[in-house]
Amino acid sequence: MNIKINSVHFNADSKLEEFIEKKVSKILERHEDVLVADVFLKLENVQDMGNKITEIKVDVKGKEFFVKKQSNSFEEATDMAVEALRRQLKKHKETK
Repeated sequence: MNIKINSVHFNADSKLEEFIEKKVSKILERHEDVLVADVFLKLENVQDMGNKITEIKVDVKGKEFFVKKQSNSFEEATDMAVEALRRQLKKHKETK
Protein backbone atom coordinates (compact mmCIF):
# COMPACT_ATOMS: atom_id res chain seq x y z
CA MET A 1 0.00 0.00 0.00
CA ASN A 2 1.23 3.44 -0.91
CA ILE A 3 0.11 6.59 0.93
CA LYS A 4 0.76 9.94 -0.76
CA ILE A 5 0.24 13.15 1.22
CA ASN A 6 -0.19 16.38 -0.73
CA SER A 7 -0.51 19.74 0.98
CA VAL A 8 -2.04 22.42 -1.23
CA HIS A 9 -0.77 26.03 -0.86
CA PHE A 10 1.24 25.32 2.29
CA ASN A 11 3.94 22.98 3.61
CA ALA A 12 2.77 20.38 6.11
CA ASP A 13 5.21 19.69 8.94
CA SER A 14 6.58 16.21 9.53
CA LYS A 15 4.54 15.75 12.72
CA LEU A 16 1.27 16.26 10.81
CA GLU A 17 2.40 13.94 8.01
CA GLU A 18 3.33 11.22 10.53
CA PHE A 19 -0.06 11.58 12.22
CA ILE A 20 -1.88 11.21 8.90
CA GLU A 21 0.22 8.24 7.78
CA LYS A 22 -0.42 6.47 11.09
CA LYS A 23 -4.20 7.04 10.94
CA VAL A 24 -4.60 6.13 7.27
CA SER A 25 -2.32 3.09 7.34
CA LYS A 26 -4.14 1.74 10.40
CA ILE A 27 -7.47 1.64 8.58
CA LEU A 28 -5.98 0.41 5.31
CA GLU A 29 -4.09 -2.50 6.90
CA ARG A 30 -7.44 -4.25 7.30
CA HIS A 31 -8.18 -3.96 3.59
CA GLU A 32 -5.60 -5.83 1.54
CA ASP A 33 -7.26 -4.79 -1.74
CA VAL A 34 -6.14 -1.17 -1.32
CA LEU A 35 -3.60 -0.21 -3.97
CA VAL A 36 -2.96 3.46 -3.23
CA ALA A 37 -4.25 6.20 -0.92
CA ASP A 38 -3.98 9.88 -1.81
CA VAL A 39 -4.43 12.42 0.99
CA PHE A 40 -4.93 16.09 0.15
CA LEU A 41 -4.66 18.80 2.81
CA LYS A 42 -6.16 22.15 1.87
CA LEU A 43 -6.65 25.55 3.50
CA GLU A 44 -9.83 27.38 2.56
CA ASN A 45 -10.63 31.02 3.41
CA VAL A 46 -7.60 31.56 5.62
CA GLN A 47 -9.43 33.91 8.01
CA ASP A 48 -12.14 31.33 8.81
CA MET A 49 -11.60 28.99 11.82
CA GLY A 50 -13.04 25.82 10.20
CA ASN A 51 -10.81 26.17 7.18
CA LYS A 52 -8.79 22.93 7.27
CA ILE A 53 -9.87 20.28 4.77
CA THR A 54 -8.70 16.69 4.50
CA GLU A 55 -9.59 14.68 1.41
CA ILE A 56 -8.73 11.01 1.06
CA LYS A 57 -9.01 9.07 -2.19
CA VAL A 58 -8.46 5.32 -2.09
CA ASP A 59 -8.16 2.97 -5.07
CA VAL A 60 -9.41 -0.55 -4.37
CA LYS A 61 -9.03 -2.94 -7.31
CA GLY A 62 -11.40 -1.37 -9.81
CA LYS A 63 -13.27 0.90 -7.40
CA GLU A 64 -12.50 4.33 -6.02
CA PHE A 65 -13.56 5.74 -2.63
CA PHE A 66 -13.45 9.43 -1.73
CA VAL A 67 -14.06 11.30 1.52
CA LYS A 68 -13.79 15.00 2.31
CA LYS A 69 -14.02 16.50 5.80
CA GLN A 70 -13.53 20.06 7.08
CA SER A 71 -12.69 21.16 10.62
CA ASN A 72 -10.69 23.57 12.79
CA SER A 73 -7.59 21.35 12.64
CA PHE A 74 -6.13 18.92 10.15
CA GLU A 75 -5.95 16.26 12.86
CA GLU A 76 -9.68 16.48 13.55
CA ALA A 77 -10.55 16.59 9.84
CA THR A 78 -8.32 13.55 9.27
CA ASP A 79 -9.99 11.63 12.12
CA MET A 80 -13.43 12.33 10.64
CA ALA A 81 -12.28 11.44 7.11
CA VAL A 82 -10.68 8.16 8.24
CA GLU A 83 -13.88 7.19 10.08
CA ALA A 84 -16.00 7.93 7.00
CA LEU A 85 -13.56 5.95 4.85
CA ARG A 86 -13.68 3.05 7.32
CA ARG A 87 -17.48 2.90 6.97
CA GLN A 88 -17.28 2.99 3.16
CA LEU A 89 -14.67 0.22 3.02
CA LYS A 90 -16.63 -1.90 5.52
CA LYS A 91 -19.79 -1.55 3.45
CA HIS A 92 -17.87 -2.41 0.29
CA LYS A 93 -16.36 -5.50 1.91
CA GLU A 94 -19.79 -6.70 3.09
CA THR A 95 -21.30 -6.37 -0.40
CA LYS A 96 -18.52 -8.31 -2.12
